[in-house]
Amino acid sequence: VQLQASGGGLVQAGGSLRLSCAASGRTFSSYDMGWFRQAPGKERELVSAIRWTASSTYYTESVKGRFTISRDNAKNTVYLQMNNLKPEDTAVYYCAARGIWDGGNWPGDAPLYPYWGQGTLVTVSS
Repeated sequence: VQLQASGGGLVQAGGSLRLSCAASGRTFSSYDMGWFRQAPGKERELVSAIRWTASSTYYTESVKGRFTISRDNAKNTVYLQMNNLKPEDTAVYYCAARGIWDGGNWPGDAPLYPYWGQGTLVTVSS
């Protein structure tokens, strides 16, 4: 599967952005999806994840109540709605996928996701 992330940009603190990740292929519904981010000088971290059925979602503590992940399997797209953005949310955001046949716990860390998009930059000014 190939992934294309979009929707990043410059926004003031308190503002909102919606990231999109479009996937190629006909089996998108067989992939668990995740959004990761990497800030300068920091390790890549999992921000949010959603199961292939959308039955379960995960959020890292710092974004709970502000970010919402969703997916539209008919459009082969996963979204990350980001509200009340803070300067510490500034990072390059990546979408990633792992097949339901891939091993490992869920949501898992970056090494468990074989497929990655190119990243989209989110900059939040104070």
